[in-house]
Amino acid sequence: MKKAPSKIDLRENPDLACLQSSIFNEEHTSEEQTKSYKDEGNDYLKEKDHKKAAAAQYYLGNFRSALSDVTAARKLKPCYLKAIIGGAFCHLELKHCVKAVNWCDKGLQTDAKQKKLLEMRAKVDKLKQIQQRDVRKANLKEKKEKNQNEALLQAIKARNIKLCEAACEDEDSASEGLGELFLDGLSSENPYRTKLKCAQLDFISAFHEDSRFIDHLMVIFGDTPFWDLEQKYGPDNLEICFEDEDRAELTLLQVLQHHRNFVKALTPAFLVCVGSSPFCRNYLWGRKVHQIR
Repeated sequence: MKKAPSKIDLRENPDLACLQSSIFNEEHTSEEQTKSYKDEGNDYLKEKDHKKAAAAQYYLGNFRSALSDVTAARKLKPCYLKAIIGGAFCHLELKHCVKAVNWCDKGLQTDAKQKKLLEMRAKVDKLKQIQQRDVRKANLKEKKEKNQNEALLQAIKARNIKLCEAACEDEDSASEGLGELFLDGLSSENPYRTKLKCAQLDFISAFHEDSRFIDHLMVIFGDTPFWDLEQKYGPDNLEICFEDEDRAELTLLQVLQHHRNFVKALTPAFLVCVGSSPFCRNYLWGRKVHQIR
């Protein structure tokens, strides 16, 4: 429809007839209709059903759009108090403390006793203190973590443990991220990653450097795992490899100190398999195997 119809049969359009009667009621004078429109607008305002763009955007939570509207309003009238209050509210909601203070101060220059601006100014000061406190806490946390990491690296270096970065194409390192190491007396590893034949990945939490592999194997394989249908994964049948091989009687620290072992992405990784199984033979085929003495 490009133009309004010249004639409308209101009997066929009862909805339109109702709208016309509410707007163009011949029984009411123009003053009464004007008052009716004013009261209707006030009711919409109380219900937050706003026609003004800035107010509508604010109550919808679109603070950036509302801020853009009140900024445009201030360009036309710099001392427009409603626009200043609205802009200060938007900056407060967006946690822009400095800008919120500037808008509040600008409004208070126009009306030093404006209640909303005074309350908002107090809220901004409180918010600024909270933000400053959060920044201090974040800086202290960052400093603490940095000191812990430096102490950890010194402890690793003192134990002659070699670290290396995981290759970008390493699927495990890309999907799992970095492991974690903790200083506790000597040191502990958490998590410690164990690869298994049947597509299983087991994590041992808090593997202390002085504890033996066989102790953890007794816990993990003391009861037959549900996926070990052939019941081959008994502690006495297992061999442990770190990209090569080691004895279960060794401690974690002894293995980590071995000159052939490199810890990738702070996560010690070991393959557990049955020594006489076809999988173990196939996996080690073509690889240089060195027995740790």
